[in-house]
Amino acid sequence: MMLCRDILGDNGPFMRHVPGFIPRTQQQEMAVAVADCLEDNAVLIAEAGTGTGKTYAYLVPALMSGKKLIISTGTRNLQDQLFLRDLPMVRQALAVSTRTALLKGRSNYLCLHRLQHHEHQASLGSRQQVREFQLIRRWAQTTHSGDIAELTGIAEHSPVWPLVTSTSDNCLGKDCPVLGDCHVMQARRLAQEAEVVVINHHLYFADMALRDDGFAELLPGAHGVIFDEAHLLPEVAADFFGISLGSGQLLELAGDAITAQLSEAPDTPQLSQYANRLQTTVSDLRLNLGETGQRAPYSDVSRSTAFCAKLSALKDALQELGAALEQVAERGKALEQCRNRWQVLRERLETLTAPSPDNHVHWLETHKRNFVLRLTPLDIGDIFHEHIYAGTHSWVFTSATLAVKGGFEHFTRTLGLDKARTHCWNSPFDYHTQTLLYLPAGLPDPSSVGYNRALIEAMLPVLQASRGRAFILTTSHRALQEYAALLQGVLDFPVLVQGDMPRAQLLARFAALGNAILVGTSSFWEGVDVRGEALSCVIIDRLPFASPGDPVLSARIERIRRQGGNPFRDYQLPQAVIELKQGAGRLIRDVHDRGVLVLCDPRLQGRSYGSIFLKSLPPMPLTRRLPEVQAFFAAEQKAMPATSLENPAR
Repeated sequence: MMLCRDILGDNGPFMRHVPGFIPRTQQQEMAVAVADCLEDNAVLIAEAGTGTGKTYAYLVPALMSGKKLIISTGTRNLQDQLFLRDLPMVRQALAVSTRTALLKGRSNYLCLHRLQHHEHQASLGSRQQVREFQLIRRWAQTTHSGDIAELTGIAEHSPVWPLVTSTSDNCLGKDCPVLGDCHVMQARRLAQEAEVVVINHHLYFADMALRDDGFAELLPGAHGVIFDEAHLLPEVAADFFGISLGSGQLLELAGDAITAQLSEAPDTPQLSQYANRLQTTVSDLRLNLGETGQRAPYSDVSRSTAFCAKLSALKDALQELGAALEQVAERGKALEQCRNRWQVLRERLETLTAPSPDNHVHWLETHKRNFVLRLTPLDIGDIFHEHIYAGTHSWVFTSATLAVKGGFEHFTRTLGLDKARTHCWNSPFDYHTQTLLYLPAGLPDPSSVGYNRALIEAMLPVLQASRGRAFILTTSHRALQEYAALLQGVLDFPVLVQGDMPRAQLLARFAALGNAILVGTSSFWEGVDVRGEALSCVIIDRLPFASPGDPVLSARIERIRRQGGNPFRDYQLPQAVIELKQGAGRLIRDVHDRGVLVLCDPRLQGRSYGSIFLKSLPPMPLTRRLPEVQAFFAAEQKAMPATSLENPAR
């Protein structure tokens, strides 16, 4: 049998079967390390720089291991890409028949019972929703998987989707009348039969929580887990190890109670009246909370007399609905299920409005139309450590951004991975000739009132030199809007702004234009892959330190301080370094790419910790002079081929 190194080498099958494949030492070494980890039932932490081809580096040993493995990705988009593109390519190159399966959370699958349940109910609020519902009905007759990602003609956040998909709250389980045709159950059966199962981090931790609650394990018998985009794990894990309750769950309960009453207890209209009252009190509480985008300690919010009055009214309405449901629960499965959900949500609401237990933070966040109450643990290391080291499994954690100055202490401490093999493979790209790092001089302190305007003025000649073709990555939505306004009509290049259209459409538009400037925040810092000349400049406005006013961060800072640690050194700085590496990683995605990374924040040059950020980036030539940036772009057309034919190994 060929070894992983040979398979990915000059004379291996990938050279024959994968168009554009280029052997890379880093990829081969990582594949060997993953194979050893799977063989030894060890824990491996592996940072693989952009262009290493880490996907193939773990897929090859995974498919050759003969073990049942779970591969968990950061997002559903990456999950689909891995299952639909990368896995088939590797299976073909290896000429293996390994059984694979894709498994998502239940809300990603069509629920036939809820589709039938809402078919004759007056629950659609507009003609658009009626059209979407009819489209789903027609699709339901032809789909085999029930994966709603198949139906691209309906927006991801359409209000119709919750009507035709289920959650752990509203699923009827074994009492469902169409259980035999359930798409979720079908996907789980395929996952149980497969040797390699592709999931995402949210599903992994949801499954882990279910096991802790004594429910059947969704993915039994796995010998190991490979976490791709592992830098996202701490945040996802903290969410699932905590407790939350969203206003949407309460509104959904009320809506389902109305639907159940109409079909199973039409002689009890008072039940719908109580449900309507719950909907009203939820909306009133959301209005009381004010602006969108708040993240505040619950203790601060609960000091408001008006908030407490609205919360009390909500609790009363929830209690009234529960009492009504108790009286009719035996008249139908839907009513019984609503009563059971009410019990869970009532208990959760009481927990989330009580004093916080030790080492937890109790907080609240608002969105455009809803709010969420949360109780989050401040330290997940002990919980995760117990989970990882409880058995004899293999664990691989990989990402392009796990290390700080080449070390993994921050990541291992956060997840409790005290016994792990660690490796760091640098990118194979030639950053010395492909890139330039520009630190502009003369910008004011980022906290000053005029910083945003000064930044755009300093970037105008850079954008002229780059001929557009740039990302401007911001650390806040407020800065995003100000930059977008300042750029309008100033340059002859199209300006695209996050929020104007869905992210996928915005990126497609950016690539098609070829000379656009895209202003984005948060979701554009990672998971974005624009190759070729369309993206030749990445401008980052500030170092991505999390807001110290964030309730979770504030509580963690205080906890580290109480324990005698240094919050900035031990937590805030490493987190910001990893975030910056993610943003910088958008620039070079291909062996032929060239570009300039602009880090505007003057703290990189004026503060001692600036060197930690710079040492964590790829080895780029550094300049503080604008003429060198202009010269780089002037020479670009001679250095870059007109087209790029390579499809780098993943």
